[in-house]
Amino acid sequence: MSDFRFLTKSQYSNSRALIIGINEYQNMPPLAYAVNDAQEVRNVLIKELAFPEEGVLYLTDQDATRENILRSFLNFAADDVDIDDRIFVFFAGHGYTRQGNRGEVGYLVPYNADERDVSTFIRWDELTRNSELIRAKHMLFIMDACYGGLAVTRNLQPGSARFLKDMIRRYSRQVLTAGKADEVVADAGGPLPNHSVFTGHLIEGLRGEAAIDQGVITANGLMAYVYKKVATDTNSNQTPHYGYFDGDGDFIITAPQLENFGEEDNKDLDSLIIPPAFEEEYTPDTFEVKVSKVKKLLADESATIELHDYIVNEVRQFLSATSDDNFAVQGSFSKDEFLDRLSRYEVVVKDLAAITACMAYWERPAHRQILQKIIMRTTDRIESQGGLVFWLALRWYPLIFQLYCAGIAAIEAQRYDSLARIFYCRVGSSQYGNQDIFFVEAAANAIEEFASGNLFKQIPGHEERLVPLSDYLYKTLQPLLDDILFVGKNYESLFDEFEVIFALATAYIRFQKRGGLWGPTGRFGWKQRYQDNPLTRVIERAKVEGDNWGPLRQGMFGGNSAQFLEVANQYQDQIAGLGWR
Repeated sequence: MSDFRFLTKSQYSNSRALIIGINEYQNMPPLAYAVNDAQEVRNVLIKELAFPEEGVLYLTDQDATRENILRSFLNFAADDVDIDDRIFVFFAGHGYTRQGNRGEVGYLVPYNADERDVSTFIRWDELTRNSELIRAKHMLFIMDACYGGLAVTRNLQPGSARFLKDMIRRYSRQVLTAGKADEVVADAGGPLPNHSVFTGHLIEGLRGEAAIDQGVITANGLMAYVYKKVATDTNSNQTPHYGYFDGDGDFIITAPQLENFGEEDNKDLDSLIIPPAFEEEYTPDTFEVKVSKVKKLLADESATIELHDYIVNEVRQFLSATSDDNFAVQGSFSKDEFLDRLSRYEVVVKDLAAITACMAYWERPAHRQILQKIIMRTTDRIESQGGLVFWLALRWYPLIFQLYCAGIAAIEAQRYDSLARIFYCRVGSSQYGNQDIFFVEAAANAIEEFASGNLFKQIPGHEERLVPLSDYLYKTLQPLLDDILFVGKNYESLFDEFEVIFALATAYIRFQKRGGLWGPTGRFGWKQRYQDNPLTRVIERAKVEGDNWGPLRQGMFGGNSAQFLEVANQYQDQIAGLGWR
């Protein structure tokens, strides 16, 4: 199993660092303040950021040879480095760039480098490749040197919101450099005496200038702060370069509120933060290209056929990737296999879920059939057959992932017409005696099966959760939806409203068909003890607006306010009877 979220904790077990500063070179021109920079960064880490002194390796001048730097770096690959550790790497010295057949190649220049012999330099990607050997979930490389060939996959987009505890659990490798290949580092003239421009701003950022709400400093926030300060400093001709070269977590430099959350097994308490970001060019990945294209096609009604064909191709890819060849329904159950399948399903469905969310948010009348086709075709292969019950049930997980994405997007846009089309799309399956049922029913049935088998309590940290699937989706979907729809801190209320309407829609259908009443309970269930809770808010809004309430106007709940309230009040009593505290 390779997904770090299932292995890591929402805290650090240890903090380590490698700090390097070189003023006096054996064969290269000297620098004035590199050692000062390294020494002060070391002091800040130890005295202000609680890095243990014995965990901070420190090399300057003649000690910073190629051999010593690489040996010290690879010390982090030792067995005593824990998966929940964080590692901070700082280098102040010369950088070097050489043009290769495939582009620029960037190097760090150690003390004993010879500019006539490139083998005496340290190739930057030698460090990135070797970082794969290091178990620590978070590594932050900060290089006060200018060089080229730095390949970053992405940056955090401006305004993006992230859950603090979730980001600390996700794997990440991040880097910030002082400048690019054709730039010269300003070794003096920064905001602090006897420090370079770059490291002067870096030190100020570490000391709190890069902090956001409640004193939180993340690597993304620090990098964005330094980027902006250096790029606009009158004494600088540098443009720092930064981003991820692996992973999507965030190195947390300091976050005082983490100590206040505690670890309550049956509740998921966290803080949604918006790290500062500064726009910088980077190569968009496949996911972003797809989302951008779908948005453009949705904006052009004459492109409906092209949009249809594009989405059909995505659905075909999804069906191929989720076939039984890739997710066998036979075999025995194990926790590791379950977690592995969960991660792989998320990778497979992510693009299509984002596309479906865009459809739910921006669809026009010409697109209605396309939206429903996504639902109908992705459920085509969910049929009753022999196999392990858990694996058969889990085939519904990517469809529920997609349902939540599209449903929350519809709530955000107040597109209850889109929500109704998704909920009441008819899906046929031999699982239900070849009778068509609504998608909302089928998804709720799957969630009921998950709950009866305690399937999502297998996720580390969710063993005692009251609503483990809901809590898990709440964290998992947030980055995706924020990136494509910019939902920000409104995310929690949107998530809750969707889950309430999903539960009530299911309860209404069951009440009409069977006389019984049940709907999947989400996070709103344990919030019911609060006076201002999501379920009560939805019901009260429906009372005030009557038949003009958005879902009723779109034909949900029979389009009748009295019928809705009859079911909603019974369901509310049912939730109150759970006695969750």
